[in-house]
Amino acid sequence: MPSPPADRLVLALAQINCVVGAIDANRDSARAARREAAAFGADLVMFSELFLAGYPPEDLVLRPAFQDACRAALEELARDTADGGPAVLMGLPWMQDGACHNAYALLDGGRIVAVRFKVDLPNYGVFDEKRVFQPGPAPGPVAFRGVRLGLPICEDIWGPDIVESLSETGAEILLSPNGSPYWRGKDSERLAVVTERVVESGLPLVYLNQVGGQDELVFDGASFIVNADCALAGRLPAFAETVAKVVFRRGGHGWFCEEGPSAPSLDDDKADYSACVLGLRDYVHKNNFPGVVLGMSGGVDSALCAAMAADALGPASVHAIMLPYRFTSGESLTDAADCAKALGLRYDILPIAAAVEGIESALAPLFAGTARGVTEENIQARARGVLLMSVSNKFGPMLVTTGNKSEMSVGYATLYGDMNGGFNPIKDLYKTQVFRLCGLRNGWKPDGALGPEGLAIPQNIIDKPPTAELRENQKDQDSLPPYDALDDMLECLVEKEMRLVEIAARGHDIEIVKKIERLLYLAEYKRRQSAPGVKVTRKNFGRDRRYPIVNRFRDKGAPAQQPDFSIAPESPIGFSERFED
Repeated sequence: MPSPPADRLVLALAQINCVVGAIDANRDSARAARREAAAFGADLVMFSELFLAGYPPEDLVLRPAFQDACRAALEELARDTADGGPAVLMGLPWMQDGACHNAYALLDGGRIVAVRFKVDLPNYGVFDEKRVFQPGPAPGPVAFRGVRLGLPICEDIWGPDIVESLSETGAEILLSPNGSPYWRGKDSERLAVVTERVVESGLPLVYLNQVGGQDELVFDGASFIVNADCALAGRLPAFAETVAKVVFRRGGHGWFCEEGPSAPSLDDDKADYSACVLGLRDYVHKNNFPGVVLGMSGGVDSALCAAMAADALGPASVHAIMLPYRFTSGESLTDAADCAKALGLRYDILPIAAAVEGIESALAPLFAGTARGVTEENIQARARGVLLMSVSNKFGPMLVTTGNKSEMSVGYATLYGDMNGGFNPIKDLYKTQVFRLCGLRNGWKPDGALGPEGLAIPQNIIDKPPTAELRENQKDQDSLPPYDALDDMLECLVEKEMRLVEIAARGHDIEIVKKIERLLYLAEYKRRQSAPGVKVTRKNFGRDRRYPIVNRFRDKGAPAQQPDFSIAPESPIGFSERFED
């Protein structure tokens, strides 16, 4: 017999950090969350998309041994539910008739009660799910203790069809597990999409998101509940783990959330900083590094990376090294030392003169009769890279590389030099935002950050003109436009893919825009060899943007071309003609 209608449902939202491939550890985390949920009387514990496997598992899901391990862990969790405690909604890859599906399973009473498959597989930006998963059929709701639950998985709610199918087949509450990575402004996009689905279906929707870092992606959590009247009924914290209690009740007009957590949202700069800290922390911890080492130049980029590392790992796990040469100013030496002291880091000075001069001496026979130039400047950066990598190899800490997005865009970085490193927390931050976040950190730090309170980055580092100090009196803007102009051009080129004529219309000289576009294309080979780094913009240099290294295209600066319809096909474009014998 079907269960009688319920009038109250206590739901636990397990916004917790999983690790790709750590199936047993993820299972144990789920068990701990279920115990916590049982303590506050939960009927059902909900986990995020593909939680058992970790998200995104990429080509791991193609391995039969991986599929088997996920299924075995799910069956263990199913048997746990025979104790009469909370039921479980768990995400995992599921094999069915030789096809691998992105699945969500309901576990209750010691059994796998139901399984639903993701229908809409995203294949854009950072997503590549069509490569490894097969779409499922249109899902119907799942009956759970007198409530009919709709279980649309992540992308399934970004269009109307799946939710419409669920509402038409009797769903009463929509529970949507997600693996939605962070980028600036994503929170408002999610809320807008969920509100659309709520308006269309007339059903309340729970949006549960993953939290934690996975390679260059950071999942911010920030889960939320929207009632059928479109009111925001609850919000979980961003960038933090929690198991939250949510209470639904059946009323005269259906189900509504009567009790939920109320966490504050973060503005864009605070969210970006928090994402960088979480991404760095998880990359270091999940790869089992004991800490990090970084070059401390006295400049704004390394200072911000040092602050993020201290906040992510604690000052005792961060080793800052100044590597001076004859072009290093006394001001830089003072600023680097002051910043390390403010952050409480271990700080060493390792002069590079002997290394640079030894390399130059070895090259002297081949370089005889040539003028000094960029090659000799780059020897300094490469000597620093070798020394820092040697410290990393000898003692085990991961080398943090510190180039910002502005520099990476135009190639203002040295391969096998300052680009050396395992991870870059500011890789997706333009230079103008680096300055803003330094100022922000001096008056604020994220909840749970392990660095010191108060001033973390000396004001002189923020105020002085940026320089690589590879030659006398060098300044970045000897060869680059001012960073506010450069960053606007780059955002137009990279994130917005705008025509040069449109960028020039924003007040930029068209010849300078052409130069920046040329530098952007030429530096592709460098970016292919760069360390991964946290994604915070809509389009990062990594999974988002896949440009060829060999590329002779250049925008000529012409306005948009109008097609010549006089020579266009007469039949409907995209359809084939029918020929009859």
